[in-house]
Amino acid sequence: MFRKILIANRGEIACRIARTCHRLGVATCGVHSAADRDALHVRAVGESIEIGGAAAADSYLKGDAIIAAALQLGAQAIHPGFGFLAENAAFARAVEAAGLVFIGPAPETIERLGDKAAAKDEARAAGIPIVPGSETPSAAAGELARLIQTLRLPVLLKAAAGGGGKGMRIVTSLDGLEAEIESAMREARNAFGDPRLIVEQFIEHGRHIEIQIAGDGRGTVAHLFERECSLQRRHQKIIEEAPAANLAAALRDQMAADAVRLGERLRYRGVGTVEFIVQGDTYYFLEVNPRLQVEHPVTEMVTGLDIVEIMLRVSAGEPLPVCQQEVTLRGHAVEARIYAEDPAQDFMPSTGPLVHVEMPQGVRVETGIETGMEVTPYYDPMLAKLIAWAETREEALDRLALALDEVSVLGVQNNIAFLKLLLGLPETRAATFHTRLIDERMPGWRLDQPELDLTAAALAAYSWLLGERAPGGQGIWSDPAMTGWHMSEGGDGLACFPAMEVGCGTISAPVSFSPLGPDGMLLTKIGEDKVSLALQPLGGDRYLAIIGTRREVVRIARAGGSIYVQTREGSHALTVKPYLSFAGAASEASGQLRAPMMGMILAVNYAVGDRVEAGSTVVALESMKMELRVKAEMDGIVTQIHCQVGETVERNTVVAVIEAG
Repeated sequence: MFRKILIANRGEIACRIARTCHRLGVATCGVHSAADRDALHVRAVGESIEIGGAAAADSYLKGDAIIAAALQLGAQAIHPGFGFLAENAAFARAVEAAGLVFIGPAPETIERLGDKAAAKDEARAAGIPIVPGSETPSAAAGELARLIQTLRLPVLLKAAAGGGGKGMRIVTSLDGLEAEIESAMREARNAFGDPRLIVEQFIEHGRHIEIQIAGDGRGTVAHLFERECSLQRRHQKIIEEAPAANLAAALRDQMAADAVRLGERLRYRGVGTVEFIVQGDTYYFLEVNPRLQVEHPVTEMVTGLDIVEIMLRVSAGEPLPVCQQEVTLRGHAVEARIYAEDPAQDFMPSTGPLVHVEMPQGVRVETGIETGMEVTPYYDPMLAKLIAWAETREEALDRLALALDEVSVLGVQNNIAFLKLLLGLPETRAATFHTRLIDERMPGWRLDQPELDLTAAALAAYSWLLGERAPGGQGIWSDPAMTGWHMSEGGDGLACFPAMEVGCGTISAPVSFSPLGPDGMLLTKIGEDKVSLALQPLGGDRYLAIIGTRREVVRIARAGGSIYVQTREGSHALTVKPYLSFAGAASEASGQLRAPMMGMILAVNYAVGDRVEAGSTVVALESMKMELRVKAEMDGIVTQIHCQVGETVERNTVVAVIEAG
């Protein structure tokens, strides 16, 4: 076994790999970017070298700097985790040339499997059915467009060199085809350093089933059964489980045998995942991920095996630590990925400080975040994974849903409420889902908040009022009986004038208070609605909220002028301002196009004086490995451009101005 390894990754996967290493007595070290100097994974690995700037291209994708750090710190091997350089054959070869061990497949195997087109060739040679599509990858938009025109729509564009949903597009129309291709190539280049794409026939209403394999590099390969990964958004998995439910045993056995045969053909070393799309009783090979998968914990929970340990042992030259007959299943496991994103805004990533983070007990938690950290635009927005295990699938789903209720991630938008919605769907409970379920069902879901949530607004107002009381007992807020105003109207004691304004997004309402009652209850008027409530501190960000006759444990945290409220219904980011300050604020000028997130400008499609139509993409920027489009909201003339390609802009920066006309 190795004495010391370098973990060439960040976040939750770096922390998770370090945990297994420490259990085995293997010392760890790592690398970090300028943005990650104070990150949790830097402490988890024990020692780390800063190798570059915040952007992945300046740090985690710099293979030479990573290898130099490993040599400097005395590591014997490098574990790439997932993403970044995990499927980069040139990096794996450079690691070995430096006298180190690459903890993963041999470079030749990565070349044959990491490239999706080459992987299809290997599968075809092994007699595995493949999805119809392109034979070779291409970075020529015109060539790809001509191929697509020969296929039946819809088709799928996929980055040849990567995964995780990056560089993927479903093409349903030939209109704007080359622009879609260029966009997918840009995203692939930014995420993997390789813009090449392949084209596949898109299988609608299929199930995404993958087989976990492990091999010793000498020809012995075993499978660790399958995972169901059909609940996806942006072609990226968000809920996974093992084993798959409602999957015929014969079909499972056939796919597992195909996966093992492919691994044996390549004398596979380490762990990998062979992915299939299943439609009825037919299946097709999709790709191989020759690396550790994000969703590997569900397999570990049902098999009792440590997949990272398997990687370490076979890379150190030991035989496969388990044979096929010893791999058994027990119970059921389900994983949910928590992202910093807003499902109501097409899953747009969210950045900013994490005001408060608290994870639940009773389930497995994989995370690389903590209170006080900053979610930046430079990396994938995944914050944590929760994995629940139980004897039955139904019980595992229930445990996971309950655990999500106990998560506190305040300060950024997140998908926790959306995950709970998915877990409660009849299709999820009955395991009748498919990869397009979210896309098809979302238009009928009310995910946004067109109206200010009354309870959340009242809780934020009460919390603000308590926080504004002067500690020295001076001022209009300090008297427990007072709420800012001496005058009141009516018999309920509400003040004649609002004390503050509470808002969420573009919606806001004035707030008036009554005097605080002896029982701590406070009548609060939000707009035209009234609610009586009280808050009892429970420690940290937890409070017992008494709302009329109902009691509920909630979480409330404050950062600057924002108050974050988390109830059973979800998280709410609210702004609170003294009323006179709010009333005097100027409204924004119309026609200003603002960057939705901090990011790097990829394209400026118009110049001053150009005419644009509503819905046209004026500026494209890259953030969190995703391409975001800033579109014109009306027909008009571009009068100002405030950005240029390659420039990094902050969130809410005005990048262009359009005047109606």
